[in-house]
Amino acid sequence: MTKKIVGAVELCDLPKLAITDLNVRVDTGAATSSLHVDNIEEFEKDNELWITFDIHPDIHDVKRIVRREAKVEGKKRVKSSTATREKRYVIITPIIMDGDQWNIQLTLTDRSEMTYLMLLGREAMSGHFIVDPEHDFLLTGKD
Repeated sequence: MTKKIVGAVELCDLPKLAITDLNVRVDTGAATSSLHVDNIEEFEKDNELWITFDIHPDIHDVKRIVRREAKVEGKKRVKSSTATREKRYVIITPIIMDGDQWNIQLTLTDRSEMTYLMLLGREAMSGHFIVDPEHDFLLTGKD
């Protein structure tokens, strides 16, 4: 497979979470991808741990909130950009970028202080992309 060149910011869809055109910060410094969510609540479904959570799918309209649910794949101890360690829920969800779809691991956290609701880390990009940090939206030409 030929790797595509991505910029520092790109658009993605998370179809299982019913999110489209989400601005994602491409971050080669992060191993794992992360998504900003609020109000995480655990529940059991078919003897497995699931969570429900709120997402703000539109960066330009933070009042818009959608409630989603996902199966918990595990919990991961992550060192955040502020150097604090926290335990985060991990889900696996499909991502679509530039027409290609594959599954990624996503940790759920409070990114409300950050500019972007989602970080795309190295593990999710592996085998798919080469990063050119000088530009944004290389896949969509939105720059």
